[in-house]
Amino acid sequence: MGANGRRREVKPGDGHPLERFRWWQPFSRALFHLRLTEDDGERHTWSVDVRLWGDSDGEVRAKLYRDGSNTALSKLPAAFAVPGGTIEVETSTYGLRRCHFVGDDGSDRQLAPDPRSAEGRRAWLDREHRGLSRALSITSVTILLISLVLGLPQLLELVTSIDWVAENIGTFTSPIHLPSAVNVTLIVASIIASTERALRLRYHWLLDGGLFEGED
Repeated sequence: MGANGRRREVKPGDGHPLERFRWWQPFSRALFHLRLTEDDGERHTWSVDVRLWGDSDGEVRAKLYRDGSNTALSKLPAAFAVPGGTIEVETSTYGLRRCHFVGDDGSDRQLAPDPRSAEGRRAWLDREHRGLSRALSITSVTILLISLVLGLPQLLELVTSIDWVAENIGTFTSPIHLPSAVNVTLIVASIIASTERALRLRYHWLLDGGLFEGED
């Protein structure tokens, strides 16, 4: 479901200037831009800034800027009305899963990541080194599929060992039992793979849904 189906209240901005992307922010901040021609015939830059680890109060918000001046903010998922359509913003566990402009005509396109951001550097790699980029993409999916196949049976066994589940649903014995070190390696590899996919705004509920989250 897109942001339109669960949109949060959009509040007016206070006009503060957009901060320049800093070198130490690649995994704590996402910054995307969109150039739109407006009624005045001029092209203006709309920017979406998301502090992925939350603002000072711990809440993750998307902030909208027009030509570098803050015009609106919203908790996520967010849907900002802009000339000619709506900018939709959603996050996942590992970053952004959506930052798209949906036009009034039904068109849908992703905003351009700031070149200095992690998403921007990943986009540069995709443009300049297509073969390496494709290899990374395939590797990420492969890692997540392997983690799913090896991890799901173990997770089912863990869940069905809970007394209430065992009494009311039954138990499941996993045919796969991996050493703790291997499971930890799978978890770390899955986090890296899902992070790589998030840099490209790729998300699938089964692959990137955090199968091992919360597991010891």
